[in-house]
Amino acid sequence: MATTTTEANKTSTNGEDQKQSQNLRHQEVGHKSLLQSDDLYQYILETSVYPREPESMKELREVTAKHPWNIMTTSADEGQFLNMLIKLVNAKNTMEIGVYTGYSLLATALALPEDGKILAMDVNRENYELGLPIIEKAGVAHKIDFREGPALPVLDEIVADEKNHGTYDFIFVDADKDNYINYHKRLIDLVKVGGVIGYDNTLWNGSVVAPADAPMRKYVRYYRDFVLELNKALAADPRIEICMLPVGDGITICRRIS
Repeated sequence: MATTTTEANKTSTNGEDQKQSQNLRHQEVGHKSLLQSDDLYQYILETSVYPREPESMKELREVTAKHPWNIMTTSADEGQFLNMLIKLVNAKNTMEIGVYTGYSLLATALALPEDGKILAMDVNRENYELGLPIIEKAGVAHKIDFREGPALPVLDEIVADEKNHGTYDFIFVDADKDNYINYHKRLIDLVKVGGVIGYDNTLWNGSVVAPADAPMRKYVRYYRDFVLELNKALAADPRIEICMLPVGDGITICRRIS
């Protein structure tokens, strides 16, 4: 049967609306995915991530989505990955640099044993307190030692005491990219041999392979060289084994071997 102009326009409009809806949906929940296909990323979320996401993490993810800086949050698939990684390495004493509202922090706390510990550092307590009621309701707030302020002075104090060397099982860094190298210089002494450090955003919106004169957002361009410097340094560091994964905005897993 022939399709009328009105029906054709309606079909076209519905198709455009559906595409627009998918794009908006992806912007909300998958803004850090490096996958070329929005539908494939959504498939991962709906098949593997959301059905297994703890209710507390779902609640915190939804609260964070309403925050004007929500692009800073850890993606749901990366949160799931961190949670499993911590269990796989049997982590107990951990550290997180860069907390924001605490989505990755909650993923870590839920994975740790009852007597597990997280030293969590961030320059903004207000953002952390946005997620704190949810963390408390989940029954894991007692595992977290939150310190407000720059991480480097705290790290220098910890490193100065050699008793702290090699005492951390797992460390996650998602903070100021221009200090990643400085963090690594200190963290390598604090993580135990066989322990793991995870550096987030190491593919940095895909900009690591973009020409230097390619159009980029200002913050992407500013931090790009720092991320490239870190990636080069990690690849050349004989004290660690590394694995760079295209999860979220890229995460490099470093296992200390010496």
